Amino acid sequence: MLECNHMRQFVRGDVLAVRAIGGLHVVTIAWDFSEGQDAKRKDLLGFAIERSELKQSTVIERYYLRGIKRFKSKDEGLPPGTPVPTSEHPIQSFQWGDYTAKPNTKYRYKVVPVYGQPKLIELDDNSATTVEISTEAELGQPGQNGLATHDIYFNRGVAGSQAYALKFGKTKPDESKPDSDQMKWLSRGLFEALIAFIARASGDDAADYQLRAMLYEFHYLPIGKAFSAARKAGADVAIRYEAQTYLDVNEQMIAQAGIKGICQPQKSRAGVRHNKFIVLIHKGEPLAVWTGSTNISAGGIFGHSNLGHVIWEKGLAQLYLDYWERLAKPDVTRGPLVDANLQVEPTPSPGSLPPSDRMLTLFCPRDSKNTLETLHWYADLMASAQRILCMTFAFNLDKVFSDVLERVGTTLRYAVFDKNLKKDVEDQIDQVGNTVIAAGAKLAEGDMENFLGEKLTGFNKNQYIHDKFMLVDPLGDDPIVVTGTANFSGPSQIANDENMVVIRGNTRVADIYFGEFMRIFDHLYSRYIIGKMKKAGTSNSEPAFLKEDPKDWVPQNFKKNGRKDLRRRYFIGD
Repeated sequence: MLECNHMRQFVRGDVLAVRAIGGLHVVTIAWDFSEGQDAKRKDLLGFAIERSELKQSTVIERYYLRGIKRFKSKDEGLPPGTPVPTSEHPIQSFQWGDYTAKPNTKYRYKVVPVYGQPKLIELDDNSATTVEISTEAELGQPGQNGLATHDIYFNRGVAGSQAYALKFGKTKPDESKPDSDQMKWLSRGLFEALIAFIARASGDDAADYQLRAMLYEFHYLPIGKAFSAARKAGADVAIRYEAQTYLDVNEQMIAQAGIKGICQPQKSRAGVRHNKFIVLIHKGEPLAVWTGSTNISAGGIFGHSNLGHVIWEKGLAQLYLDYWERLAKPDVTRGPLVDANLQVEPTPSPGSLPPSDRMLTLFCPRDSKNTLETLHWYADLMASAQRILCMTFAFNLDKVFSDVLERVGTTLRYAVFDKNLKKDVEDQIDQVGNTVIAAGAKLAEGDMENFLGEKLTGFNKNQYIHDKFMLVDPLGDDPIVVTGTANFSGPSQIANDENMVVIRGNTRVADIYFGEFMRIFDHLYSRYIIGKMKKAGTSNSEPAFLKEDPKDWVPQNFKKNGRKDLRRRYFIGD
């Protein structure tokens, strides 16, 4: 049986059911035994995944995907960090992410149960199931018939990784060289996409274009030069930059780029001028907006995890242009700004879902200090997830959100933080069987046997997570994505200049965000757990190796309503 939905594919074989979800650079693969195949769990060592890349209908490469965890008794002596094929060291899970996929590419994945002994592997090809999936195209364009389209770019966000350590060793990236191999690897298309978005106003018809930018950190010189190129080509460019926390470095870059004439400081007032958006206008008509969590800095683009999200929708772009003009007024004050933001989009009523026929634009400041209406609505939305919730927290965890994470139930909740929470909060969440958290961490030399020590870029104070988004039931038919610049906090709603977009029912957008979220979460989770074990003095070498006895890993995936049981069932679409 084959079912498809955009870049989602599901195949139910006689023994295994397999689901694949295609993003840009990520394909998420989930599987489970078909009904009546419980006996196949016995003596199960794991699963191998063979990947084939297709050009038209021709296979141009084929190999088994690789991981780093291996059997302790097998392939001893390999250099730390050496990837090993899943056909020899199988995946001991019912879910895997292929993070080496390329955009706009067709792949075939064969998931094969593995039995036998570590040194006498038996691939059960007769029980394998194969699924084909195409990843999303990276470059979007204005939609047809007025429909919105979305271009979404996540940077790598994991300089502290085995992949970076293997590829570049201990070499630090040079922020002044965005075209270097290290910086391209870290950017993963984010820098290039931002340059390309600005460059749309730099062509022979530049005089027909306008760019309006509202920026917090604005001190990465290559981006300043891109704006300069647009202006020199004849585009009308106007930039407003934050002039409190980042005044000196922003103005230093502006001077270096020679763009003082198109830049003005934002008026200082209470709160933070935290926006990072650019409106593209053609012949007086707004076409698109670039938004997301990425600051215009080396750390924002190449360091901690971030995203850029381009929305091609004229009505929404007009709302952003109007917001820009309100913020750009020299006499702007909070009161009239709040009134105007609420007139554009009143805060949804408590417990309500966003509309399904349009995107919500929630501009800040908007909430009163005593009621925090929007923050509570976000918490209600978070609590509305029936199966899966994914959420990022770059700085703090407000009580309205921790209350949801601490609720016992059958909704599988994932939350990722830049740094560890207070121990009592972590302990409380850990007691909830359906909530899983991870925090920013990297491996030091010797933390895990067979793994390399990892280094960060050195570009950031906020080292790991800077994204600001929430996914509500992303694998369902009616997913909700909340994304933008605002940390999920009181100050972001009360005093800061922020923008958030709520997108409902767009499975393409949800699939891209979900794949990237799980990539970051899975990367940090193991490091977070190792860090906790080190702190507690209970670290050992076992997490670095696969289990040689199936009883040590299979049963936990079938413990009713446990985290791994929920993941197995929900990811496959049960």
